Amino acid sequence: MDLKQIFKTPNPIIGVVHLQPLPTSPRWGGNLKAIIGRAEQEATALASGGANGIIVENFFDAPFAKDRVDPAVVSAMTLIVERLTNLVTLPIGINVLRNDAHSAIAIASCTGAQFIRVNVLNGTMATDQGLIEGQAHQLLRYRRELGSDVKILADVLVKHGQPLGSPNLRTVIQETIGRALADAVILSGPTTGSPPNLEELELASIAAAGIPVFIGSGASWENISTLMRAADGVIVSSSLKRNGRIDGPIDPIRVSQFVEAARRSLSEKERQHENSEANGSHGLVSELDKLKSKI
Repeated sequence: MDLKQIFKTPNPIIGVVHLQPLPTSPRWGGNLKAIIGRAEQEATALASGGANGIIVENFFDAPFAKDRVDPAVVSAMTLIVERLTNLVTLPIGINVLRNDAHSAIAIASCTGAQFIRVNVLNGTMATDQGLIEGQAHQLLRYRRELGSDVKILADVLVKHGQPLGSPNLRTVIQETIGRALADAVILSGPTTGSPPNLEELELASIAAAGIPVFIGSGASWENISTLMRAADGVIVSSSLKRNGRIDGPIDPIRVSQFVEAARRSLSEKERQHENSEANGSHGLVSELDKLKSKI
């Protein structure tokens, strides 16, 4: 997955638009127009604040179906995503919770969205929706049937869930990429708003062997400088909202603050990399000089 080609940067910051309760969900309020208006405001806030991409998610539809959602949800999300693609120029992705990747890729293929997030692409997770089994074999064939190039960002040991058994993180990442054919992987903390462990991020980056690794939860302007040392990109929501409240609207000022903190971190990361390469070159020159002196 070429992040620079899709997001115009090798280290994208992707903000999440949490849709208000959609038709047939328990808290559906009967006003789709208001939901569309809120989504448009939040997408505009992300774009004006400097985000590089957007994920649209039916976050407030909880409690979620564990696999296929109602057709009314698919219809509403398709309509909303279509509106957002005409409103902002940022790449847009889709996550249909809890794990309806088929609907997500169908919506993306019909609206021109570039990527989807899949909570459980392979393996089995015990969640509050019950056991969720990955359906990578069906999803990848469905993508081929659609003639689609929509990219798949797959969670590894997804938050709000526990794997069956005690899987090795390195092995799970390698299988998600090598056997389930994910285009990128996402690492999160145990719940919404909790960050992943830095050591696990570093391990994930090594195991992914060049495939992009995203931070999937818990990123804030306070910790992003540390977390981005071991990741290629970040998916962020809670810390961008007014007063940091998950049920609040996205605040463009908080988006700008987060983007600035992330960019400072990336600049520092690049300087350290350049210094490391320079020191390595000087060391090589020194060794060559020593060899020459012996000849």
